[in-house]
Amino acid sequence: MRISPIIFGCKGTRLTDEEKAFYRAVQPWGFILFSRNVETPEQVTALIAEMRSCVEHEDVGILVDQEGGRVRRLRPPHWAEYHSARVIGSHYQQSKARGKRIAWLQSRLMAFDMVKLGINVDCLPVLDVPVPGAHDVIGDRAYGSDVSSISEMGRDAAQGMLDGGVLPVIKHIPGHGRSMVDSHLDLPRVDTDLETLKKTDFEPFRRLADMPVAMTAHVIYDAIDKQAPATTSKTVINAIIRDYIGFNGLLMCDDLSMQALSGDFSERVQSSFAAGCDVVLHCNGEMEEMRQVADALPEFGEKAYQRVLNATAYWSSPSSDDEEELREEFERLCQSSDYEHDPTEAHL
Repeated sequence: MRISPIIFGCKGTRLTDEEKAFYRAVQPWGFILFSRNVETPEQVTALIAEMRSCVEHEDVGILVDQEGGRVRRLRPPHWAEYHSARVIGSHYQQSKARGKRIAWLQSRLMAFDMVKLGINVDCLPVLDVPVPGAHDVIGDRAYGSDVSSISEMGRDAAQGMLDGGVLPVIKHIPGHGRSMVDSHLDLPRVDTDLETLKKTDFEPFRRLADMPVAMTAHVIYDAIDKQAPATTSKTVINAIIRDYIGFNGLLMCDDLSMQALSGDFSERVQSSFAAGCDVVLHCNGEMEEMRQVADALPEFGEKAYQRVLNATAYWSSPSSDDEEELREEFERLCQSSDYEHDPTEAHL
């Protein structure tokens, strides 16, 4: 059975005949949804069913960027309002226990939303450590500005997803917080020395290196590789992400259509896999671009596919939490300034 190491987006709220024929021919491992693909729960469920019907394998990754705050594809009135990482971090600054509990609760509740639709992968948590003066492409998507708070809340957020039967994706490895430009539009370059990067930017990823999936940063780190961003740098992926950070899970690149990457789509695909990415991501649903990407795809590597199997093994039955009770607790804690909770609670 053929499975291609690619995650594709689509253009609208239902698949066109052209898209269906293309996906059937390519057999992508997964699909990703954006706001343009989302109207109502019934429509999203139908779209995902169409996506699944186009591929022969059962373990299809259905991804979404649902962080809370400004980055969320499932929005009111059909889905609940969720907070940015910075808001959760403000609770943490008042009470670590409350902040950590809110981080877990928000992810667990978003997982309830996703599983009902058929979504099983969320590109969260953001583990980037922002610095003063950096571009706000990360901004309020970060839980704080220090390693400890970002790592602690990031782990609770990831665990909330796992407890809900959804794979979290730690991003943007090995760190996007020092970027002075938006990698959607330009290529960020970081000139910070390696020891400082290890103590700050890389450290949250080291602390969560046991997570099943990570997304690369389209960022050049001069201290490691002056020529290529992490996504296409064999040195960064091998020496830093795999060896120093110790991440051995499924490594997917950030969107191939972002302007931080150079070359045509064939070159972008080939250089990402040559550097060590396991799966590539193309988001915008532009058919001509998708065809170029598909033409350059290699077969799934043995190690890469094993990492897929290791990751999808987390798709076990969700924990038996009461959704209504958790929503009530979430609302109560988000409105609270004083929080007391048993520190032996499993989710803390």
